[in-house]
Amino acid sequence: MASGKKRAKKKQLEFRNTQLADALQTQDIAAVAFALRHGPTVVPLMRAGARDDPRDAGEVWTYRDPDSGDVALLLFSDAVHKPETLPPAVGLHSAAWLRAFLGAHVDQITTVFFDIAGPHPMQASPADIIAALDA
Repeated sequence: MASGKKRAKKKQLEFRNTQLADALQTQDIAAVAFALRHGPTVVPLMRAGARDDPRDAGEVWTYRDPDSGDVALLLFSDAVHKPETLPPAVGLHSAAWLRAFLGAHVDQITTVFFDIAGPHPMQASPADIIAALDA
C-alpha cells in the first residue's frame, strides 16, 4: 500500500564556483583570491572519497611533467572545464582544505593551474595561492 508521503529529492551538488569563473574571465587576481577564500574549488581526483566518511576527501590527481619532473596542481572553477583526458572523479573542496593541501605539498608542487583547458586559464605559484588564502 502506497503512503501519501513523497520522498524529498536530494539537492544535486553543483561542482562549480561561479565567483572563481567570473574572476578568471576578467583575469582579476584580487577577485580570484577572494573567490578561493570564500568558495569551493573543483579538484580532479584519482580516487573519489568514501561518501560515508567525511574524513576521506579522496586522492588528488596531480600532473608530473615527464621531462622536468615538475608537479602541477590543476584546479577548476567548474567541473565542465575539466578535460576528458583527466580521471573522471572530482572533489569539491573548501578554502581550508586547499590551504592545508598546498601547505603540506608546497615543496613538491611547482605551479597551480586554473581551468587549464579554458575558457580562461590562469596559473600561479603555490606560495601565491597560500598568500591569497591567508590574506
